Amino acid sequence: MRRILVLGGTGEGLALARQLGLADIYSVAGLGREPAGLSCQLRSGGYQGPDGLARFLLEQQVGLLVDATHPYAARISAHARLASRQAEIPLWAIRRPGWQPGPGDDWHEVAGWDELMEALAPFRRPLFTLGREPLQHLAEIPVHQYWTVRCLESHPGTERATVLADRGPFGLEAERTLFARLHPDVLVSKNSGGHATEAKLEVARELGRPVLMLRRPELPGADRIFTDAAGLLEAWS
Repeated sequence: MRRILVLGGTGEGLALARQLGLADIYSVAGLGREPAGLSCQLRSGGYQGPDGLARFLLEQQVGLLVDATHPYAARISAHARLASRQAEIPLWAIRRPGWQPGPGDDWHEVAGWDELMEALAPFRRPLFTLGREPLQHLAEIPVHQYWTVRCLESHPGTERATVLADRGPFGLEAERTLFARLHPDVLVSKNSGGHATEAKLEVARELGRPVLMLRRPELPGADRIFTDAAGLLEAWS
């Protein structure tokens, strides 16, 4: 059976899911809105580690596992690699290219949270676009800083932090309006790649704001790697 299980969570994963058939499965972690209008089956939730994922692959007679998760979802990608080996089925991956700095960009790559905090020390009003991780550190905000954290989760914030619950895609004019309202002196971002959240980088360039870019994690290998859904579908057909 040429049944596909797609581990999603990205625009590329959803684009692939919209081309799948009735027997195929699109799997999401359940952290955001569940997509509508799919012809394939939709599964929400985890698998209890690589062993649980391997069991699911065997029980559902999946013939191909596709890792279309976020570039920073290293743990899920590692589980997919192990599960595909246990189930003895191929693992293909969609790995979108990262953003590259251009003329006028002032980017500084950091390797993790501790290094990020050191790099943030000279600034006063950082805008975080890393997801939920900064929420774990709201009690640690330096006395001279006020944080704005944009993520999917709603949170009351603190006296020295505002949390904006929002999801992309974010257009250029909306990002310009956000920067004009908040006046951030530094942007903190993951190097997610793609177009959905790229506009913030253009605004930072326009305003001459520096960007602290969290380095991508090293991801495990796959049997085949593609940069988009179209290439994968062509190879599978």
